[in-house]
Amino acid sequence: MTVEITGKNLDITPAIRERIELKFSKLEKYQVPLINKHAVISTEPNRQFKVEASAAIPGGNIVASAEHDDMYGAITEVYQKLERQLNKQAHKPSARRASHSNKPELVEVEEEEEEADV
Repeated sequence: MTVEITGKNLDITPAIRERIELKFSKLEKYQVPLINKHAVISTEPNRQFKVEASAAIPGGNIVASAEHDDMYGAITEVYQKLERQLNKQAHKPSARRASHSNKPELVEVEEEEEEADV
């Protein structure tokens, strides 16, 4: 599935489209399926570039936004924020707080059995 890219007050060039698709393809290394990938790039005259990106994942959504003087810098910041969120989701099952259910249970030996053996 391709990335849906929207430009506000900005034309989306093939170079911009390629950069955003490259960043989203790098996120696939976490083996979490990304659904409905969407990016919005906006700018106002004499202002910074703002990039907002979102994607649906099983069990929720990931959303990130960044403002930067350089458009490619803003795209990189958004990528890094999405990467942190995906990393957290991918490693959530193996987190320490979730591992308490796998602890072995202590089995108490009844005292009556021990006295009967004596």
